[in-house]
Amino acid sequence: MKGFDPKFKDFPDYIIGITKEIWEDRGIATLHDYYSPDIVVRSPGSVVLGNQNVIGATMATLAEFPDRQLLGEDVIWSGTPEDGMLSSHRIISTATHLGDGVYGKATGKKLQYRILADCHAKNNAIDDEWLIRDQGAIVRQMGWDPKDYARDLIAREGGAKACVKPLTPKTDRDGPYKGTGNDNAWGQRYADILTRIMNADIAAIEGEYDRAVQSEYPGGQTGHGWAPVDRFWMGLRASFPNAEFKIEHQIGRDDPSMPPRAAIRWCLWGKHDGWGVFGAPTGAEVYVLGISHAEFGELIGGEPKLRREWTLFDETSVWKQILLATGDL
Repeated sequence: MKGFDPKFKDFPDYIIGITKEIWEDRGIATLHDYYSPDIVVRSPGSVVLGNQNVIGATMATLAEFPDRQLLGEDVIWSGTPEDGMLSSHRIISTATHLGDGVYGKATGKKLQYRILADCHAKNNAIDDEWLIRDQGAIVRQMGWDPKDYARDLIAREGGAKACVKPLTPKTDRDGPYKGTGNDNAWGQRYADILTRIMNADIAAIEGEYDRAVQSEYPGGQTGHGWAPVDRFWMGLRASFPNAEFKIEHQIGRDDPSMPPRAAIRWCLWGKHDGWGVFGAPTGAEVYVLGISHAEFGELIGGEPKLRREWTLFDETSVWKQILLATGDL
């Protein structure tokens, strides 16, 4: 890995290794080495500019969740060390809410939730990032409804005018990474599947997904079979039936001892003008940032199907946008 510390065997080792070093080994100061000074970190709830602000946010999270662990499930990546590499990193996080912070007064609740993060790295440093935590799972485990949490957060941040604004194309900032992934066939297949579903071709689910597909969706929801997949994608699209669906990044991988897999970063941008998982239409303009991972397999010879799917978006940031637009505070 030209330009990277030789202690890392490959790019997945780098991503998983620095994550543990920063968060679990308390090497927060290593962010000066592993993150560029001008990094752009986008999450659905905000845009953080600069490594110093990332360090501050990291310490705040560890003050609230001092025993936090980040267990790396997969790294799906593209690029080269010379030109830069983009990782789509899937994590299971465990933590206990032991300190006061952005989630309110300490509850002592033990949490488990997923994170999906796309990171661009070159010369041993990350300089561009898209990060989605399963906020719906986090707040539900603390006893909150996501909509109520979003309303309370707006109040704690000083009200509609003063609160931190969620990520939208209007609040986003350009970073150095301009790539769109690779042309691997599995990434293209998954992109085609999601595009068909978002174009109301719901039959794609029974046609492309294995009948025993395992699905992992926002709110910590695990499903088996076609029905949970149908409910999830239908419920999301029904809320924003006229929003523009766009695939921003796609990666496919064929790696030894691993199933064929794909990572897609996508967005919906438009009005909340339909009945779906976000209730009665409000007309609010909403931006949904999503990341999806998929694994394919050939249980029946000659019929490779999508066998496992992971998708995250932040329910609380969607509700925050709706509440700010409607004034229902």
